[in-house]
Amino acid sequence: MANAANSAAETSVQEYITHHLSFLTFGNHPEHGWSFAHTTEEATAMGFWAVNVDSLGWSVFLGAAFLLWFRAVGKRASVGTPGAVQNFVEMVVEFVDARVNEGFNFKNELIGPLCLLLFFWILLMNTMDLVPVDWITRLFEIVAASVFHFEHAPFKIVPSTDPNITMGLSLSVFLMIIYYSIKNKGIGGFLGELAFHPFGKWMLPFNLIIEVPTLFAKPISLGLRLFGNLYAGELLFLLIASMLGLWQLPAHFIWAGFHLLVIPLQAFVFMMLTIVYLNAAHETHH
Repeated sequence: MANAANSAAETSVQEYITHHLSFLTFGNHPEHGWSFAHTTEEATAMGFWAVNVDSLGWSVFLGAAFLLWFRAVGKRASVGTPGAVQNFVEMVVEFVDARVNEGFNFKNELIGPLCLLLFFWILLMNTMDLVPVDWITRLFEIVAASVFHFEHAPFKIVPSTDPNITMGLSLSVFLMIIYYSIKNKGIGGFLGELAFHPFGKWMLPFNLIIEVPTLFAKPISLGLRLFGNLYAGELLFLLIASMLGLWQLPAHFIWAGFHLLVIPLQAFVFMMLTIVYLNAAHETHH
């Protein structure tokens, strides 16, 4: 009886975690047509073009909130007696601007706003991990069951735990790396860096073996680092919630205290690596 009870408890915990790690996915199912997936298997069957509505929706919402908030603060900014909100926004802008000035050695007016957007957008997405895992998810389940007749609908609120979001951000940075490399060095200079560095033209095959994987490692490392750290943090929150029941909130806030270091750090690392990569894309070697 004890073994059966333990097995049932383990199954319950596993189902709870699996449910909370699933996405609200919309796509073209081979059997059901265009619809929402009700199970992980259905979401997988929808293939590459399926959309995780929850993580995409939250990322767009948080990005729009950032832009509208900073725009509103900028329009109401005063020189005389700035308020707490204006001081905070100015502090963030000055912090990002200082990092750009330290790490970017060329003139490009796009880099500063880009890094500000990446830093604060990722910071907001990461901060959603501090919301207790059942609060918004349970509310959505109630609304989805009553309005859309969904049963056990998953709803993730942390966009940076979705590899599609993190890899989408890193792919955007990668495309900018390619664009500025070709713009500043020419197509010949860009290909020459891959073919002739670091050992010269007589070692071309070895240069390509080194440089090509290094180039493609940049977006992969950017996206997977952000995803992996936030996914691990979310998994621990889910373990706490599934195993401690009513005692989850004290444990949740204890782990959230440690997680406060991870949330801004990962946004900072993503921004700094973007600065380093784009600075290298502007460098010309003779």
